[in-house]
Amino acid sequence: MKYAIEAKNLNVNYGKTSILWDVTFRVPQGKLVGIIGPNGAGKSTLLKAALGLVKPLSGKISILDLPAKEVKTKVAYVPQRKSVDWDFPITAKEVVLMGRYGRLGLFGRLRKADRVAALEALELVGMAPFAHRQISQLSGGQQQRLFIARALVQNADIFLLDEPFAGVDLATEKEIMAILRRQKEAGKTIFIVHHDLPSVEEYFDWVLLLNTRLLGCGPLKEVFSRENLCRAFGKSQLLFDEAAALSAKSVSGIL
Repeated sequence: MKYAIEAKNLNVNYGKTSILWDVTFRVPQGKLVGIIGPNGAGKSTLLKAALGLVKPLSGKISILDLPAKEVKTKVAYVPQRKSVDWDFPITAKEVVLMGRYGRLGLFGRLRKADRVAALEALELVGMAPFAHRQISQLSGGQQQRLFIARALVQNADIFLLDEPFAGVDLATEKEIMAILRRQKEAGKTIFIVHHDLPSVEEYFDWVLLLNTRLLGCGPLKEVFSRENLCRAFGKSQLLFDEAAALSAKSVSGIL
């Protein structure tokens, strides 16, 4: 059986600081996976290690049983929005077309089919009217939709999204999740670094819980427990998050 992502005794350091320590897990294909943990837990680093952007100190991590460099066309990556140079002079459509480059080869040229696919992806995420707009002129939610569209045109099997809901409104978040669910239903595997604990049960069927060490990896009902969350976040932080969520729900009900 090929696993979507498999890690064995993975250790990653930044300088002398341990970011991931002895992490071992397997995630089957066809899951919608929430990567959960406090700030600094190693969630983004895990994605970067899987992509080969960060070199492990020891251990290994593979995608579909292969190193990242051998499955580049099968993996779509949506980085954190804050890591992108939004002032770069490029249009929304050109960003989406970048998702086709991995399949063109060294001297390949974009074809009509690639341009059609880019427009279809923009249409799917509600961004077709902004195809020729410079990316700095897009809102935060539009920028996230744009990178989702770029991932879609890759026709990848594995999607890795690093905090895709940061800085977007709730309506946009729900719409993006609906798009990702359809990809999961089509057999894709989706990994999402996610911070909002109250929405985890609604969004995911599999959870990978981190705090430098792996605290759980498996079906939502097995891993997303109060005991595991206390181990990851600490009891006081968890109570604060729950109170904040209840307060937000009450305000929403009044409005």
